[in-house]
Amino acid sequence: MSHNNNSMSANDPRQPSAAKPYVAQPVAAQDLPVDYSGFIAVVFGIAGVMFRYKLSSWLAIIFCAQSLANMKNVENDLKQISMAMMFAIMGLVTNYFGPARPGTQS
Repeated sequence: MSHNNNSMSANDPRQPSAAKPYVAQPVAAQDLPVDYSGFIAVVFGIAGVMFRYKLSSWLAIIFCAQSLANMKNVENDLKQISMAMMFAIMGLVTNYFGPARPGTQS
């Protein structure tokens, strides 16, 4: 078994001395992929405020947390997440503490 290993290592074309570590190329902020969870959080937050859907506001908070966890560009993503979070909180406050929606019974 050891004889087989030695013959394979002698015929190995790889050269460990020529190996270089990988260096990631810097990516500009405008070239980063779109943060879909942040965009969906904004959409659900606005829907929660405008249409007074509780589920939509809760989903906006969940997508805000996901976007916050996967944030790549701090400056732009933080603005979008904070806006979505404000819409989600406004929707929850108006849904739970505001006047009842017309046509619904409590």
